[in-house]
Amino acid sequence: MAAAGQVVVGVSGSLASLAALRVAARAARDSGRVLVAVLAWEPPEGEVLYVRNPDSAWAARCARDAAARLDRAFEEAFGGTPPEVTVVRRVVRARPDRALCRLAAHPDDLLVLGARSGARRAAVRRQVPAHARCPVLTVPAPAFARRERRALRRAMARDFADLADFAAG
Repeated sequence: MAAAGQVVVGVSGSLASLAALRVAARAARDSGRVLVAVLAWEPPEGEVLYVRNPDSAWAARCARDAAARLDRAFEEAFGGTPPEVTVVRRVVRARPDRALCRLAAHPDDLLVLGARSGARRAAVRRQVPAHARCPVLTVPAPAFARRERRALRRAMARDFADLADFAAG
């Protein structure tokens, strides 16, 4: 029998958000809940400046780029949509903390966040638990040495093809 509520996960494409996506998918599968993957975006200059000079074509392109980033996160985390889980992908034009709290608004929901270092996303990690109406699970990013992190930021899936051949042989 499916559990009440849903598992909502914030996705940005970072290693921490990919780890959170995997944990959220496992939690959704194990509990029979729907997995709602959310990528929230805002105009780079902010909504206030955008309102002064709106450009609907530019905003549509940003929304398409955000959707592609969300799809890419599923490819990187699972190689596609994870089996045995009902997945809803949401691209929301809003601040990440507000979007996540709005989508995980019921006490039966579970909200999963990736915890990466850096001040840019620290606001989300502070604001979401303070305003969430449901349990919040924070998943740490995998630990890598600084040099390895730099190399991984530039890595592409094809860079790991040799490893797949090695593991198979």
